[in-house]
Amino acid sequence: MIDFIQIILILFYVATGIQLFYLVVFYGRLVFFNKPAAASNHFEPVSIVIAAKNEYLKLKKFLPLLLTQDYPEYEVIVVNDNSTDDTEFLLKEFQFEYPHLQFITVNGEGNFFNGKKFPLSIGIKSAHHDLLLLTDADCIPASNQWIKGMQAAYQVNTEIVLGYGAYQEQKGLLNKLIRYDTLRVALSYFSFAKWKIPYMGVGRNLSYRKKLFYEQKGFMSHYKISSGDDDLFINKAANSKNTGICLNPDSKTISLPKQSFGDWVAQKRRHLTTGIYYKKLHLSLLAISDISLIIFYLSAVYLLIKDLSLYQVYIFLTLRFILHILITKKFMLIVGERKLLLFSPSLELLITVVGPVMAIYNMLYKQRKWK
Repeated sequence: MIDFIQIILILFYVATGIQLFYLVVFYGRLVFFNKPAAASNHFEPVSIVIAAKNEYLKLKKFLPLLLTQDYPEYEVIVVNDNSTDDTEFLLKEFQFEYPHLQFITVNGEGNFFNGKKFPLSIGIKSAHHDLLLLTDADCIPASNQWIKGMQAAYQVNTEIVLGYGAYQEQKGLLNKLIRYDTLRVALSYFSFAKWKIPYMGVGRNLSYRKKLFYEQKGFMSHYKISSGDDDLFINKAANSKNTGICLNPDSKTISLPKQSFGDWVAQKRRHLTTGIYYKKLHLSLLAISDISLIIFYLSAVYLLIKDLSLYQVYIFLTLRFILHILITKKFMLIVGERKLLLFSPSLELLITVVGPVMAIYNMLYKQRKWK
């Protein structure tokens, strides 16, 4: 008869096998067999769309970096969403210096969407070009080649390009946690897209065609959900043939990270509210990865507490640790991240613990609306 410790050992083996499959097959294909997009000589006109609400200081600092890109033909559209600061005056000043800047001011209670979906829809519908590039008011393009890199990822049938939205490197554990979590999520959605099962993108650095936006009827299928203007739209619109990825470090964006753990938790909770609406295949694959990791750690701890002589547990712990380090290091090099590698095992363990807690908390308490 199989005793309890043997059952835990079997669970450990199963979880280990699943984890090795994801690391080697899913993520390994992206980081070890990725071919950078070739430079393009064809520069299609681009419309950059930003929704901003009371973002005067950020726009004053960062908007010129978007307006001075090395690209032959593009426009920047800022939708000023009911701002009560001096955003509109700033945009008028910038417009004198940068004629390719357009802005739209939304006033009143006409926002029948929640969050950024209504202002983004206004900006997209006002765009003069089919190729759209979306980002946020606090995002800094890594270089003046941002548009070129994202545009180069478009092929004949491409309608969506997923970009990397990093967070600014700062001191402290919280910053490392935020940047590692961002890196981990990006590794996941890039890898899934590489395997022709794209499931999300981030609005900090995302591109798709205006035609596709109209074909999908914009955000109508999930307009009652305050977040999801990026990942829910991509989850619905992306397929095995129409999605490309841009891993060029010159074409990433860099955002300002949250400065308190509470603010970061609130942001993560908001993102988690959209995940339950993903397609069943995506939910299943993501759940298998997350649950197997939890079982892997818990069963390993239990087995070692019961019997420190179980050498196979040490072997598989070491093997997964090495693979995790190799893949993390390679992906960091690809997207231009740094100073995270040594902390990555402990940060992964922390996220493994915090993630389920936030998911349970989400089921008990409602989220605040986007302000």
